[in-house]
Amino acid sequence: MQTLDLAQSDLRTLNATLQTAATAGGNETAWEVVNPRGAHALAVGLDGPLSVTVRGSTGYYCAGMNKQATVQVAGSAGPGVAENMMSGTVVVEGDASQYAGATGRGGLLVVKGNASSRCGISMKGIDIVVFGNVGHMSAFMAQAGTLVVLGDAGEALGDSLYEARLFVRGSVRSLGADCVEKEMRPEHHALLADLLERAGAPAAPEEFRRYGSARRLYNFDIDNASAY
Repeated sequence: MQTLDLAQSDLRTLNATLQTAATAGGNETAWEVVNPRGAHALAVGLDGPLSVTVRGSTGYYCAGMNKQATVQVAGSAGPGVAENMMSGTVVVEGDASQYAGATGRGGLLVVKGNASSRCGISMKGIDIVVFGNVGHMSAFMAQAGTLVVLGDAGEALGDSLYEARLFVRGSVRSLGADCVEKEMRPEHHALLADLLERAGAPAAPEEFRRYGSARRLYNFDIDNASAY
């Protein structure tokens, strides 16, 4: 395993080293970053089957635009972790701040602690599993993908939702505009079981409730004006 120390290197050089290693196709695929000291935009733009372990907490946009790589944060992450992620896996051992997984198009984001407000905002295909709770407006305008919450969800869950799938094991403080509870069918149990297994989450599909779009807001209809 190769080690990069942010106490001895600047962030630009560190990211360039990881990005080069990701696309080089060599044997140096396992890396660790020490002394991250809450740095912003750490391990961003990786495009290759790299494995990166960050030994500590990070700032804004850690593992943003990730593609193929596996990034593990052995601490907590600031706002926008795994933002616009394309593929691969990002695991946060602690908590995640606001808009975790925002606009993500693919891959798997796992938060083993809690996630703050707007988790999964405008998600477009990413799968997100949160072991703890999520804050208000999570999955706001979520278009595709899956959000799984083992704990509780805050206010306005799934507000203005499109076709993303939401599964919550705990309580939901309130549902957002056009978000409704839906039936859990066998295909949803199978989907959820697969995600829980991949995330290593300590829960069973039967413990969850499913939420999705009522599809009233796809086009403006004067009869639904009060829902906007």
